[in-house]
Amino acid sequence: GGYSPVYDKKGIPRTASTNTDGFVNFNVAADTTTMWDNNQTSTLAGKPGDYDGNYMGRKVGKMSGLTVDQSGKIFASYDNGTQRVLGQIAVAQFENPSGLEKIGENLYATTQNSGDFDGIGMDVTSDGVGKLTAGVLEMSNVDLSAEFTDMITTQRGFQANSRIITVSDSMLEELTNLKR
Repeated sequence: GGYSPVYDKKGIPRTASTNTDGFVNFNVAADTTTMWDNNQTSTLAGKPGDYDGNYMGRKVGKMSGLTVDQSGKIFASYDNGTQRVLGQIAVAQFENPSGLEKIGENLYATTQNSGDFDGIGMDVTSDGVGKLTAGVLEMSNVDLSAEFTDMITTQRGFQANSRIITVSDSMLEELTNLKR
């Protein structure tokens, strides 16, 4: 790496070089240093370097994966070995979950029967709420009656179109026979 002048708070020149990992190495002359002030130096996540000048932090990483634990915390994993909490999934609990109104697409609306929602989600590990399980297959939550209704409607439309084609074919055949 290249060298460039670096000055401390008192104006004393220090030497700095950038290595191939993207870190800056500082060389401080021990004969001019009377006290080491670590308040102004740190690396990623606030981990200071050691007294030998070796860095203890990590280089900047790219996100390489996401995981969700049973408490609903969402963790990001990075290619430099770090893992950070991005957030937490909150859940809503109702006095009568069966009283919620299905509005489709796996969405529900509150009703007088379900009880009110105050707009503040709860930690999934709260009393009686349950737990989250990531990476498993969930049973289907498809509304079978709606799907059967859609299937029957589509089938009736197909039958009607098929009948129209049959009638059109018969009419064209009659026209061809009349022409002869």
